[in-house]
Amino acid sequence: MTKIVLHGRKVVGGCAEGEALVTKDTISGWGGINPMTGTIIELQHELRGQSFKDKVLVFPGAKGSSGWSAYFHMARMVGAAPKAMIFNVMTTKAALGTVVSHAPTVTGLDQDPLDIIETGDWVKVDGDNGIVEITKKNAGS
Repeated sequence: MTKIVLHGRKVVGGCAEGEALVTKDTISGWGGINPMTGTIIELQHELRGQSFKDKVLVFPGAKGSSGWSAYFHMARMVGAAPKAMIFNVMTTKAALGTVVSHAPTVTGLDQDPLDIIETGDWVKVDGDNGIVEITKKNAGS
């Protein structure tokens, strides 16, 4: 199996791995997710109806109000949060949301994760060292 390794910077430390759930759409917390299930509920979102629970969430960044962090914190409290997160655009919403979710998180990667990681790939996030290891779901990818 071929592994791809990306290097970035730590947002939240720790290590976690799991199946990737990838979107090129930003994610809204308040009104965009159901924190009890980790399901995207925003009507026009490409992942509407899918849950990030126990997944490695790969997304461009957060949108909406400061409620973003409250909803991701609630998801963690009920066991519906992502295992880890990878995003491109650092904002206070994204930073605080990842901190309260306690999910290992990396940003500022040396390559765009949205161009490399696909839903279903196996991804290991080492937040302490800013390393993301990707095992492609299909050897031919």
